[in-house]
Amino acid sequence: MSAFPLREFASTAQPSVDNGPQFPNEPTSIEETGLGMGFIADLVLKVIYFNGTISAQRISEQTCLPYLNVIDKVLQFLKMSEYVDIVGAEQGFGERSYQYVITLQGSRKVNEVLDRSQYAGAAPVPLAAYIEMVNRQSIGGMTINQQRIREAFKDLVVNDEMLDKIGPAANSARSLFLYGPPGNGKTTIAEGISRIMGGSVMLPYAVEIDGQVIKLYDPLNHAILTKPEMRQDDVPAPFGAVATTIPPAPDRRWLHCKRPRVMVGGELILEQLELIFDPISKVYEAPYQMKANGGLFLIDDFGRQRCRPEELLNRWIVPLEKKIDFLALQTGKKIEIPFDVLIVFSTNLDPKGLVDDAFLRRIRHKIEVANPTPNEYRDIFRIVCKSKGVPYSDDGLRYLIQEHYFKVNRELRCCHPRDLLDQVLDEAKYRGQPPQMNKDLLDRACEAYFVKM
Repeated sequence: MSAFPLREFASTAQPSVDNGPQFPNEPTSIEETGLGMGFIADLVLKVIYFNGTISAQRISEQTCLPYLNVIDKVLQFLKMSEYVDIVGAEQGFGERSYQYVITLQGSRKVNEVLDRSQYAGAAPVPLAAYIEMVNRQSIGGMTINQQRIREAFKDLVVNDEMLDKIGPAANSARSLFLYGPPGNGKTTIAEGISRIMGGSVMLPYAVEIDGQVIKLYDPLNHAILTKPEMRQDDVPAPFGAVATTIPPAPDRRWLHCKRPRVMVGGELILEQLELIFDPISKVYEAPYQMKANGGLFLIDDFGRQRCRPEELLNRWIVPLEKKIDFLALQTGKKIEIPFDVLIVFSTNLDPKGLVDDAFLRRIRHKIEVANPTPNEYRDIFRIVCKSKGVPYSDDGLRYLIQEHYFKVNRELRCCHPRDLLDQVLDEAKYRGQPPQMNKDLLDRACEAYFVKM
């Protein structure tokens, strides 16, 4: 079996068409935000403080909360409390253009607020709203058939037997263990699965629990598809205009994103699987598995992390079995978070030395990604030659396999054609000759690429 993409380990297969989930409606009152007046007032106060001078319109934009019946009420409360004052207006229409600053009394108040939390971004959504959304868009509702599998992996050299193992694993939406020698495309298979999952999810910028903020959106792991714009629905219609029914505005605290694909490797430590508390900003960062909810979480190079494999495995026993993860706040309070993740463990180490039977029993699917057969190796070589503009030669390939594999007892790997042809291109460029699969260039490529043991 082999798995090898045509273009530098990156398939061009497209996910299925998906209109995506719908944005929740924008809250029309402070109560509908799920947040208290005090929390929003503190957030607005911090936004004004960090900006120096800012208009009500920009406060609404930065907090992703509507001006009417939310921001206007909060600003009225802050002004009556003498925490903020109006110092003019920028170009615009109505009270949205009023410019706000912190008063002397407000400065004392904001210092107290900043001691509790320095978060001053988009308003979070309540934990209950986040959990409801995760359950609504669960990956367990997907169905991946043979046609979708073959379409997604059409740019890879993967045999039908392997595809028929990948399909059920993707449909399980639970867990997968990929093992086998390095360089045969385990990571590529995991990435392919994330593409065939397709679809999209709604993710909030942040989540609120007991006044604490957990930042969830991560631009490194979340690709935005749609970001709702602010609607100025309090601007009156022109004189004589016919009144029309305006559909509900979307809640700008949510983002429409591709299904997450979170990948970690040997750099992973146990602390990154818990809520990460910043003692300076007093804000939590969501752990990797929470960021991956609704998508795929790949632990690459499993067994090479700085923590022992047993510790990492023990961390996953409850989430894998119960589909629920338990996270702890600094206060000691435990919160339940959905574990709606297809988690993939990928390793080139011997599984027998990494995991015990109890853990393997909890992994739904185990797939060995073995070395390519000679025929598969030839197919890969032909494809890569075409993509790199190197004339393919059966004679050259026979020479390569005979001299540099069979004679030295070296195993075939799916990544070798790409890497060796890169070496051929380097050697040919240096010598000022066209790249070819001749004995001289292949010998030089192998001498530079392989390490003599």
